[in-house]
Amino acid sequence: MKLAHLTITQAQDLLLKGEITPVDLVEALIDRINAYDENINAYITVLGEEALEQARSMKDTQKPDLEKHPLYGIPIAVKDLICTEGIKTTCASRILQTFVPPYNATVFDALKRAGAIIIGKTNMDEFAMGSSTENSAMGVCRNPWDLDRIPGGSSGGSAAALAADMCFGALGSDTGGSIRQPASYCGVVGLKPTYGLVSRFGLVAFASSLDQIGPMAKDVRDTALLLNVIATYDERDSTSIPREKMDYLKDLEEGLEGFTVGVPEEYFVGGIDADVENAVRGAIKLAEEMGAKVKKISLPHTEYGVAVYYIIAPAEASSNLARYDGVKYGYRYEEAKSLMDMYCETRSRGFGAEVKRRIMLGTYVLSAGYYDAYYKKASQVRTLIKRDFDEAFKECDVLITPVAPTTAFKIGEKTDDPLQMYLTDIFTLPASLAGIPGMSIPCGLDGNGMPIGLQILAAHLNESKIFRVAYNLEKAIGFERKELGS
Repeated sequence: MKLAHLTITQAQDLLLKGEITPVDLVEALIDRINAYDENINAYITVLGEEALEQARSMKDTQKPDLEKHPLYGIPIAVKDLICTEGIKTTCASRILQTFVPPYNATVFDALKRAGAIIIGKTNMDEFAMGSSTENSAMGVCRNPWDLDRIPGGSSGGSAAALAADMCFGALGSDTGGSIRQPASYCGVVGLKPTYGLVSRFGLVAFASSLDQIGPMAKDVRDTALLLNVIATYDERDSTSIPREKMDYLKDLEEGLEGFTVGVPEEYFVGGIDADVENAVRGAIKLAEEMGAKVKKISLPHTEYGVAVYYIIAPAEASSNLARYDGVKYGYRYEEAKSLMDMYCETRSRGFGAEVKRRIMLGTYVLSAGYYDAYYKKASQVRTLIKRDFDEAFKECDVLITPVAPTTAFKIGEKTDDPLQMYLTDIFTLPASLAGIPGMSIPCGLDGNGMPIGLQILAAHLNESKIFRVAYNLEKAIGFERKELGS
């Protein structure tokens, strides 16, 4: 039995039986990380000694109380833009490469209270700006299925760590697809929750009206378990939604009888890879065979999603990243001859090319004379995109679409063409703009043996419907994860 290959649920079962201890799980992961991460580069910071110390402090002979501590003894990875007191939080940027936060993010505290052991901080596109994890100042992250290919982004490190069995669960963040797209490319499960369901306190901001922390895991059940832990109201986050605590494991076993699955015609267009379309349509057929009603629908403003996102997100980024000026924390250019020189040199040297591109785009669309033409108009079209989804969910319980037009592409393939890189998120951006939940689950392999993800979307705060459909489809599809080094 190879402990690192277990799911959270399987590991919990062995912990409850007393057959293994938290130390066994941590040691198994440290061995995996030592063996494989030199080539994958999924982690920026590995907390091996700290994780072992925490594992040893747990009472190995005492039966875990999973009611109080639902992640007791389970090693979890955290994307490196979630603040961790006393542990570096770099955002994969030179400008924050030595930054150690003085406080924890709300989700980090939630993991600790649940009994989780933090195994490390994962690689990402700098400040979450990217779709491939090639924009990391800490080095490119690689896809465990094929080391010549990207793992997706910006939560590529979290997805790669899961796919390579170097953690049992992970947290990512999703602004325009940054959980769902890497989950699709790496053959794991990832959920972007409803905007406001999970606290953003302690999440380093990229685009504040879009950013959302979410869970990633090896299967649907584990993803639901993680969401149970992190979905809590937080008065420190003004966008946090006050609501009763939900149990997302509760309805997993229910079937799909009576469900209506919408299939948006705009998501099956020219440019989509044939293997991707066939795999997703095959999953839709499985849902129909399980009793769901399948209905063709239209989301007419989908085509504007990319343009709207790349106005709104850079505009918010240009404001959020103004704080990194070399004065209070982070990197500072020490040889400056004046204050203005220090500002300019610090930001020029500290930020990578993609971050600077988005800051300039955002500053431009917010500038006098262009605000109404770009930012205001984009905000209006964003409302139309949200209305499209509102109308669709009057007729459908969930929507099923591809996550991305293709599977993972080769490293370096799109770095010289930002527009082509941006278009990889064409199917995930609209849901982010509307603030609705979306999940990626694996649904097959393409001709090169790379994973294909399907996306399940639902109305605001309807994560339970997504989990129910995802769990049933996961069982029916029977996707087999690649076990690196097995």
